[in-house]
Amino acid sequence: MNNPKQRPRILIVDESRMARAALIEQVREHYDFREEVNGEAGWQALVLDHSIRLVICALSMPMLDGDGLLARVRASRLARLRQIPVLMIAGDNEEAHRRARELGASDFIHRETGRTELLARIALLLSSGQAQDQLGANSEGHPDTGLPTRQQIDMQTTQAFSYAQRHQIPASLLVMAFDRFDELRETHGDEVVKEMQKRFVSMLSKKLRKEDCLGHYSDSELAVISVGTPYPACEVFANRLREALAVAKIAVHGHRLDLSISIGAANTPVDRTVSAASLLSLAGERLKIAQQAGGNRVIACVEKPLTEIPVPRLGHAIDLIRSGRARAVIPHLVHLGKEVLPFLELLERELKLGLPMADIRSRILDREHEVQDTRQA
Repeated sequence: MNNPKQRPRILIVDESRMARAALIEQVREHYDFREEVNGEAGWQALVLDHSIRLVICALSMPMLDGDGLLARVRASRLARLRQIPVLMIAGDNEEAHRRARELGASDFIHRETGRTELLARIALLLSSGQAQDQLGANSEGHPDTGLPTRQQIDMQTTQAFSYAQRHQIPASLLVMAFDRFDELRETHGDEVVKEMQKRFVSMLSKKLRKEDCLGHYSDSELAVISVGTPYPACEVFANRLREALAVAKIAVHGHRLDLSISIGAANTPVDRTVSAASLLSLAGERLKIAQQAGGNRVIACVEKPLTEIPVPRLGHAIDLIRSGRARAVIPHLVHLGKEVLPFLELLERELKLGLPMADIRSRILDREHEVQDTRQA
């Protein structure tokens, strides 16, 4: 059993002696450490040394590389290893970065990451791990999804808010739900809706960081707690999530469901709330505002007109058309047409396709006037 007064121990795995020495110099005042020269030695250390609380690991190593070590850790039969935070030393290879994230890397640093940022990343990962351990020991998950319950989310929010205030870093909360949930349940039944929610949870889990917390705000509403995520990054992520569901192929009895979600976002310090409970409630209130405004939208920290339907990004509009949801794009043809005009002009100039550019501009302008007249009527 670990001594509660003992400093957390960090395992540093890197082939380079100089790189290990540099990391040790940065953490030694706050943490105990152990160093290994390759992934195989790192794996043996993890199995035998129960005091290790976090791993800092290079991607490229002999015998067993960072990916291999990650795969073993996340597939381990030992819960303490499956859940241990792994902080990867990232290079410039985006593909390697993506692969490590998919294998279960908790976070990434670079060789040049400074001492203050490194210690903050470590503290955040250790704090998140402690919260997960406490939650797992104290209560079971939600019966439908196995995710943390509202009581657990309240506890996580309190810890996240306290940590963010203490370290003067941002924290974001998202509360989300399917639009027309009662209608979906009435049409398709409870079991189908539960299965639909499980699929959404699976999709959402793959898009979150390991240190983020996903759980239930209510039976039909989910919450995400993300320490270190600033505004407007939380709003950008929420909109990407909303867009992903809009083109997802979720079918019931062979018939694809036309699904959308609404999301309420809150952030500290942008939202000047005085407690974790008020920050979580604010995100929940914004979810309800989004649904009352027609759904399929995000209400975040900066007020925006609720009367306008959210305009999809060009890439998302193309995804909607490909997935058979062209009707969702039609209200935005003027905006998207203006956006694509420079590309069409380049095509015509370079490839001489004979596109009637003057007519295209004229028709877009006519449609814009029609829309304005309709709004003023």
